[in-house]
Amino acid sequence: MFAADQASQRLGIELLEAGEGAAVLRMTVRKNMVNGHGIAHGGYVFLLADTAFACACNSHGPVTVAAGADITFVAPVADGDVLVATAEERTTYGRSGIYDVSVRRGEEVIAEFRGRSRVIRSVEERG
Repeated sequence: MFAADQASQRLGIELLEAGEGAAVLRMTVRKNMVNGHGIAHGGYVFLLADTAFACACNSHGPVTVAAGADITFVAPVADGDVLVATAEERTTYGRSGIYDVSVRRGEEVIAEFRGRSRVIRSVEERG
């Protein structure tokens, strides 16, 4: 899935690790990601966390999408900061799942993200 993710790749996001229900990704904040306050736009931090979530929840095989997500921004991010997003599956039930993603700059937590996933039916199953 990540190999076909043009949006994430164009932003320089790298997939460092992927496993069953887990993923680790890295992104360096660039000047064009900084807002008028001189800090990284929250949308880019969300996108990094969301991409880690997507890699983790799609690790089981069936096509899985976000049913919802929220993020708490803990600390500001600047141009040149290297961020690492670590996604971990918390639980799955039926076609749904819950995943947590921590975004860090070194050891410092920058943001915490919780995603809710849903396995979608194939075209054949939908009729």
